[in-house]
Amino acid sequence: MRTDFVLTLTGPDRIGIVDEVTGLLLRRGGNVETSRMARLGGEFAVLMLVSMPSDQLVSLEEGLGGMIAQGYKITATEARRTSGDSVTGWVPQWIEVDGADHEGIIHEVAHYLSGQGISIESADSESVPAPTSGSPLFSMTARVMVPPRLAATDWRAGLEEVAGRLNVDIRVSPVPEHRKA
Repeated sequence: MRTDFVLTLTGPDRIGIVDEVTGLLLRRGGNVETSRMARLGGEFAVLMLVSMPSDQLVSLEEGLGGMIAQGYKITATEARRTSGDSVTGWVPQWIEVDGADHEGIIHEVAHYLSGQGISIESADSESVPAPTSGSPLFSMTARVMVPPRLAATDWRAGLEEVAGRLNVDIRVSPVPEHRKA
C-alpha cells in the first residue's frame, strides 16, 4: 500500500540538498509527484507531494534524521486526496500582478479572492530591482479556481478596483497550457 504525503524542508542553502532529499525518497521506493523548490534569502525551501510504500515511512524518518541534525526543519503531513467533485464546473484562471513593490500586495489580492470564494491553487511572487532606478518591482502569478456561480465580469471588476488601490497592474486570462496540470 502507498501513502501520499506533503514533505516540507527548510534550512541553509547548499549544493546537494535536492540530490540528498530525492535520493532518500528514491531508495525507499518514493516518487515525487509535484514539487516547488526555491532559494529564499539564504535559506532553501522544498515543498513536495510524495507517494511511497507505507512500510518505508519509518526508514525515511530515520534517513531524514541526519538532515535534521544539520539544522534543517522537516515536516511530513499525510495528504488526503479529494475527489475532484468539489471543483466540478469551476473555471481555472491565471492572474498576473505587476507594479512597484510595497507592503500588502499579496494580502490584498488574496483577501479579495477569498472574499469572492475563489481558491488560490498556486502562486509565485518576487521582487527585483528595476533596471534603471533600482527601485523594487513586484510580480506575482497565481493559478486560481473560480466557482461556477461567479460571472467573469463580476469578480474581475472588483479585482480591477484592488489594482487601482494598490497602484499595480492585474491581468486575468485563461490558464496557459503549460500551467494547466
